[in-house]
Amino acid sequence: MLIDRAPSIKGLGSNSRRVKTNILSLMVLFMAAFYLLTLSFLNLSLLRAMKTAELPAHVTAAPGTAESVIEKKTISVSSGDTLMGLLTGHGLDSGTAHAAIIALKKVFNPKQLQLGQEITMGFDTSENSDPLFNNLSIRLDGIREVQVTRSSEKDFVSKEIIYELDAKPALARAKINSSLYNAAIEAGIPLDILIRMIRAYSYDVDFQRDIHPGDTFEALYEKMLDEDGNFIRGGSILYASLNANDRILFIYRYQTADGEVDLYNEKGQSVRKTLMITPIDGARLSSRYGMRHHPILGFSRMHKGLDFAAPYGTPIMAAGDGVVEYAGRNGGYGKYIRIRHANEYKTVFGHMSGFAQGIMKGVSVKQGEIIGYVGSTGISTGPHLHYEVIYGAKSINPSSIKTPPGRILKGEELERFLHTKRELETLYSSLEKGKKTAQLSN
Repeated sequence: MLIDRAPSIKGLGSNSRRVKTNILSLMVLFMAAFYLLTLSFLNLSLLRAMKTAELPAHVTAAPGTAESVIEKKTISVSSGDTLMGLLTGHGLDSGTAHAAIIALKKVFNPKQLQLGQEITMGFDTSENSDPLFNNLSIRLDGIREVQVTRSSEKDFVSKEIIYELDAKPALARAKINSSLYNAAIEAGIPLDILIRMIRAYSYDVDFQRDIHPGDTFEALYEKMLDEDGNFIRGGSILYASLNANDRILFIYRYQTADGEVDLYNEKGQSVRKTLMITPIDGARLSSRYGMRHHPILGFSRMHKGLDFAAPYGTPIMAAGDGVVEYAGRNGGYGKYIRIRHANEYKTVFGHMSGFAQGIMKGVSVKQGEIIGYVGSTGISTGPHLHYEVIYGAKSINPSSIKTPPGRILKGEELERFLHTKRELETLYSSLEKGKKTAQLSN
């Protein structure tokens, strides 16, 4: 007997629900996969965008900046040249030259250009057009330079550059055959150091009477060098000794606790005195103090001072701190200055060609300050300085005055000075030993 096993209504319902569940699960899985795929694409796009943002954009260099090519041209100042003429003569139109000069005047007066001074001009040649003036520079001396640079199409800016120098100790030692000046130059001492050394010794030494062949000197001083090691000028005198006329005179550079720098002898006494014996550099003593036959008047009379023969225009210095009592013409003295100093001293200067700017009655002057220039005014046979010293109301021999030192160190200050003195002597000895060793090795 056959029996028909058709599915029941209950079984059909159960299968239908299972199919629906499976379809729903598939749909959920599909949606989740779609969401994850979309999220991945979004993250990838964001990452690409971030990396793109980190890449530098291409910048086209503006004319006259990174891709500029500056071509230099150097010109030299000759007699009669002006800066305007030099600039326009080397490619600048008058408007550009004028603008550059106006900027330059803020740091330097173009009228102070010196013969032989060099001007370096820079031209921008990076464009396809004519070269464009970009800058100029002028080296004024070993430590100063002025520059003018284009800041826009029509404007320029200027600046002054100060270069630092290195101080290197150097020594010199020599025997005097004819004069201290010649011996020092032959020994390699820079002229500016020599002048200061002569001034330091001029308080105690009559260079016409006290210096003799066979005398000796030694000096320790600074050479000021630029960054390339080139000598620019002399620096400070650190130590010196002069063996002249059977006596040895020492000088040492020392800075006191209050900041004052001066030269002192071995006892800690300032070599700078109230008055200088020789208020002029490089002069020859042509006439001494005392009775003499006057070369113009033709008879003998008292010569109340010292005469120093020197070229026209040689600077004359104040012999000490003081106040100008008189500045003008005074009979046979010609152009004449009289200065009043402390302790009843006065100094007189005659036959001058002219006075320094600002020198007039009532003006205060400092020792070593330029007050005038050598000439031959009044009763005079040639260019020279007539120099007198008056004490009270009486003329005295300038070469015989004994004025006290400007400063005497005592106590702890003297102890510090003596320590510095020993250091300078040690430095000189070590340099001298090194020099001898180098000579032997050669």
